[in-house]
Amino acid sequence: MSVDEKNLSIPLKQDDPSCNTATLGNFLWDDLPDENKWADCVHCGMCLEACPTYQETGEEHQSPRGRVYLIKAVAEGKIDVNEAFSKPIFDCLDCRACETACPASVQVGGLIEEARGQIRQAMPLEGISGAVSKTVLKGFFPHPSRMNKLGSLMKLYQKSGIQKVARKTGLLNILPTHLKDMEAILPEVGKPVLSTYPEVVPAEGERKGSVALLTGCVMDVMFSDINEATIRVLTHNGYDVHLPKNQRCCGALHIHAGDRDTGKSLAKQNIEAFKDFDKVLVNAAGCGAALQEYDELFRNDPKMLPIAKEFSAKVEDISKFLYDNDFKRPNVEVKTRITYHDACHLAHAQGIRFEPRQLLKEIPGVELVDLPDADRCCGSAGIYNITHPEMASKLLERKIDDIPEDVEMISMGNPGCMMQIAMGVKKYGRSEKVVHTVQLLDWAYEKEKKEAEKLMEV
Repeated sequence: MSVDEKNLSIPLKQDDPSCNTATLGNFLWDDLPDENKWADCVHCGMCLEACPTYQETGEEHQSPRGRVYLIKAVAEGKIDVNEAFSKPIFDCLDCRACETACPASVQVGGLIEEARGQIRQAMPLEGISGAVSKTVLKGFFPHPSRMNKLGSLMKLYQKSGIQKVARKTGLLNILPTHLKDMEAILPEVGKPVLSTYPEVVPAEGERKGSVALLTGCVMDVMFSDINEATIRVLTHNGYDVHLPKNQRCCGALHIHAGDRDTGKSLAKQNIEAFKDFDKVLVNAAGCGAALQEYDELFRNDPKMLPIAKEFSAKVEDISKFLYDNDFKRPNVEVKTRITYHDACHLAHAQGIRFEPRQLLKEIPGVELVDLPDADRCCGSAGIYNITHPEMASKLLERKIDDIPEDVEMISMGNPGCMMQIAMGVKKYGRSEKVVHTVQLLDWAYEKEKKEAEKLMEV
């Protein structure tokens, strides 16, 4: 069921006085970019070698420094909001690697998203692109019931034999290459946690506390097994897991696409859904980063800003929460050699690198092998691999080249990365299994339980 916005205690529409109606150079629409974000940029170039698009093209306007300069130039009235400005802004992966490299901590990601909001107000998508955006981003992602129906159709496609026929007959050849590659690695669709689990899953054994879990939109449809593993791990560690039924898509894809209004509407619904909880956990890096930046999204809204700040402070990635709260170390071996890929929005946006690696290292039998350039973008970047397949493919090839030859698994903390890297593993004839970090811990706990049950039988 959709949320009746009139019944929310937090208003979903800004009052006129709180709306930003000022202009800034040639930025003429509401929700202006923040001048303070480019004020600290001295164009030193430290960001250049951290930027995947600059590494691939060598072009200044495809660098963080170049993009910041373009945004500043529009704000100063030197250039217009047009296609020449739009292309480099939307060619950005929004991976935030530049923010890690920047000695002045310039918030390039926030600037890019604010500029995209201006572009989409000035230049709305039209034709096929506009129809697809409206259908997918607005028609499906904000509505769990529609996402579940889409998941049911995909499950029917996989289970009925239609998928086998489509692959065998070459019917899939009508698809663009990148979409055909994606279809080849579609995970087996399960049952969405949000619609099948109770609203509260009780802790096992001694209770340590309670947490709420964002189940996500794509995560709960395509990777419900990871949500299930997350719930099992948390309850095993003594936490009641709350699954608020009125939660929604985090809005990250909409914000990345410049649709800030839909992003704000979804943000307000999530803030309302999780208002009674002290801790909101997320197992998808992109979603976690978006939720932690709701205060940034409402920067120009004095009413919502303090509410958003309070909410964002409650959001935490599952790996950090487990490590910081003394998770139960498994006492059985899971023998495997594994490497770890840093999802951009976990490493660069949230600054989380150490904790997921430690979760893996503290599972007996797991040998963690370093991945060169582990925090370099794989090319997924939300739906970047769909909108920019050529660049995404180049980044994926480099990522796969970096994967050590002698590992059995590749671990990470983001569903988009999982699909992208799984696509690369298949495309380039590799054999590694792509897994979410929390799944390894879940498997260790499960093995531990089974061994304990055997001992009880004896």
